[in-house]
Amino acid sequence: MPTLAIVLLLASAFLHAVWNMLLKQSEIKYVAMNWQVMLSSGAAILALFFTGLPPRDMWLFAGISTILEVFYFLLLMYAYTDHDFSLIYPIARGAAPALLAIWAALFLHEIPTTGGLFGILLIVVGMGVIGATSLLNNHENKPHLKGIILALGVAFIISVYTLVDGTAVKAHPDSALPYALSMFTLVPLMTTPVVVRRFGWGAFAQAWREQHWKLILGGVLGVVAYTTALFAYSFAPLNYSEAIREVSVVIGAFFGWRFLNEKLGGYRLLGAAVIFGGILLIAMFG
Repeated sequence: MPTLAIVLLLASAFLHAVWNMLLKQSEIKYVAMNWQVMLSSGAAILALFFTGLPPRDMWLFAGISTILEVFYFLLLMYAYTDHDFSLIYPIARGAAPALLAIWAALFLHEIPTTGGLFGILLIVVGMGVIGATSLLNNHENKPHLKGIILALGVAFIISVYTLVDGTAVKAHPDSALPYALSMFTLVPLMTTPVVVRRFGWGAFAQAWREQHWKLILGGVLGVVAYTTALFAYSFAPLNYSEAIREVSVVIGAFFGWRFLNEKLGGYRLLGAAVIFGGILLIAMFG
């Protein structure tokens, strides 16, 4: 893996974990999320005046990715409504590279090395360890798999839109920035009508009054985190890049414990360590 790609992906991971933590702290997560994508869209529109639009043959990829991003946002918010950040985030981000490795092998012919494959397997094992902590999630001690299923659904969507985006920016490495900006401009066009219909404009006004600085910060972090990752995707193997970026699961689990008063627990700590070990294997031997 190129050193520059590793640096970019680690920076993206940190920013992404902070963005998700800010979102988890919001009272009405759908509204906060939509504020963030609207603010991201406004910044992206201004930036496009300087960068220009991506090439025409990237537009279809941008459209498909935008639709997938909308499903990702809505499903993620639903998952965060009733389940711990330190559970949903590690599973969703940890399972994504395992799925992406399959898509990258099938569609991009990226075959992992032995070390890289072991790294991906470690990530899957770590995800399973963390997910096991939610099997007894209510007072009646009945297996509660809803949180895990939601997180795996998020992971699937992440893996597919990452494949779409990676394919696009590999074909046009110099257009990664305008490609990312074009997607950020489109997402709120689809999410806003859904969120407004459910919560009304009053909820948007309340969210802005109570936490406008967090919303602005979240909007900025969302753009910078994913644009940084796209730059890495343009010149590094996609399967390894996405896996390295998932060091965010370790950061996310720590944030949930340190700042959100969530129980980290021995199993989640062990799972996070195993995932981190898998990422290191990919970084060194992939």
